[in-house]
Formats: sequence, structure tokens, C-alpha cells
Amino acid sequence: MTSNDEETEFSCPRCSGSVRERFYGPCISCREELRELFAGSQNEVEAQRYEPKMNVTPNAVATKE
Repeated sequence: MTSNDEETEFSCPRCSGSVRERFYGPCISCREELRELFAGSQNEVEAQRYEPKMNVTPNAVATKE
């Protein structure tokens, strides 16, 4: 069993290159490439004003004068 601070050697699951890192996963160059490839752009989203549904008819007591 290895300590959490130790680096282990393994092959990158993406490019099969030899990597020595703390956690298993893509190497640094593959991670940077994936960030550039899948980085999304943030857009301002305008919230729509809430409009309650008018599917309920008022009862006779509420409309009585």
C-alpha cells in the first residue's frame, strides 16, 4: 500500500505515455488538451419573468360584490 503523497508510475490511459503522478488519470499534456477541447464558454442567461398560469377560475364568493 502506498502513501497518499507518493507518486506512482503508470501509463496515461489516453496517450499510453509513461507518467509519474500522485493520482491515476490522463497526463498533464492530455489534461490541458482536454480542457481546451471541452472548455465551455459562459453566456449571460436572461431569466424570464414569472407569469402565473390562469387555468383557475375565480370562485363566486371571491367575485361577489
